[in-house]
Amino acid sequence: MSKMGKFYNRASLASKIRYSYFILLIPFMLFQLINYRNLSTNNKHYDEMIDAAVTASEFSLDFKKDFDYEAYLLIVGNKTIEESELGTLLRDANHVVSELEKDVNSNANQKRLESTKKYLNNLQTYVDRIESNLQKGDMYEENMKIWDSDVQIVTELVKETMLQYIYYEIRSVEESRDAYHAVYIDTIKYSLIVFISVTLLILMLSYYIPQSISDPIKRLSKVTEQVAGGDLTVRAHENTGAEVIMLNNSLNFMIEKLNDLIEQVTKEQERLRKAELELLQSQINPHFLYNTLDTIVWLAEAGEQKKVVSMVESLSDFFRTSLSHGLDSVTISEELMHVTSYLQIQQVRYQDILKYEIDVSKEIYQCIIPKITLQPLVENGLYHGIKNKRGLGTIKITGGRVNDDVVLVVEDDGIGMDNERLLSVMEAITKKNPDQHDVYGLYNVNERIQLKFGDGYGITIDSKYGSGTKVRVKLPFEPDEGNLQ
Repeated sequence: MSKMGKFYNRASLASKIRYSYFILLIPFMLFQLINYRNLSTNNKHYDEMIDAAVTASEFSLDFKKDFDYEAYLLIVGNKTIEESELGTLLRDANHVVSELEKDVNSNANQKRLESTKKYLNNLQTYVDRIESNLQKGDMYEENMKIWDSDVQIVTELVKETMLQYIYYEIRSVEESRDAYHAVYIDTIKYSLIVFISVTLLILMLSYYIPQSISDPIKRLSKVTEQVAGGDLTVRAHENTGAEVIMLNNSLNFMIEKLNDLIEQVTKEQERLRKAELELLQSQINPHFLYNTLDTIVWLAEAGEQKKVVSMVESLSDFFRTSLSHGLDSVTISEELMHVTSYLQIQQVRYQDILKYEIDVSKEIYQCIIPKITLQPLVENGLYHGIKNKRGLGTIKITGGRVNDDVVLVVEDDGIGMDNERLLSVMEAITKKNPDQHDVYGLYNVNERIQLKFGDGYGITIDSKYGSGTKVRVKLPFEPDEGNLQ
């Protein structure tokens, strides 16, 4: 970047506007120069018109002399009809008259040109008679009479008429030139006055207008600095200039939106913390803990030491993952360990009716998932699906990557739901305050997923009465990069 470019970029807004005004002077000066040049050109054009008139007068004088002499040479036999230039002289004269008719400025001169054309036509007639006489034989006396009585008189009339035309044309040109010179002087005088006035006006505006623009912007900048410092109670109050008013209103609107967004984020955080707390409390269910401990006691009394150790380890893993050091999210691998601990405990208790399968692609093991997402779904499948169906039931957990998303499926072959019940459950899940206690776990999972990843993610349910239920969990494919919160 050039030094001039850097200098301009570092300049203040007011300075840039001043520079712009000065730059405006350049085309104005060019305009003045062009104006002066045009005036000079027109003046020169008038001079050329006078010169053309003088040239025309010389031509008219030569025409009489040349035509009379050329006619005489033809009559006395010094030139033949073919060698004679009378036709050329007449054609040239007619051409000059025709050109003059294009730019004639007065009716009087127009009539003079028309008379000249008639004279030229008469001369053509005389030339034709002379040539005709020459072709008939020796008619010298007759031709001399035509030359003396007709040709010389008509050429004299042509000369006199053209001199009158040129005289009055030159008078008209000179009058126009005098008027033009007056206009020329006035134009120069007024152009200088206008140039000086505009220059002074621009110099004045180059200070006042930038000042009127920069001052409101400076005040708006102070408001933005206060907002950047965390003060969202401040407001702008600029009301001069359409652009400044628009910027003022936009700034105030932005501050209002910031307030609303901060309040919304605060509420969302409160909702998320509340949901996590309630979820954690639901996981530390006294009945689940009591039943598990009772099972451990029963196994101990039965001498099943290995099962006791395994169940205590599973219970320990379950609560350790539930707490997860206070993190909001875990990897899918850790979530699978948590749900596996839960299933191991429940399988000991419900060994006659429960078996489970886990088949999740390792490609998604390091992806992020809100903690305690799968366990409520498994619990729901166990207590509302398999336990309500006689015989052995299976809970299957599968998952993998689908394009840019992760899809986990918790499927049971329990009692399932009819369409009416399914619609009721889905409606309750999408509400912000579900009034059905038996679907609160599903609502909680869906709410936390959407709070973290957006409304495009969450859970969907497919179910058929007598065949089982399938819950799909949709998450973005986001491998853990050590930024879990």
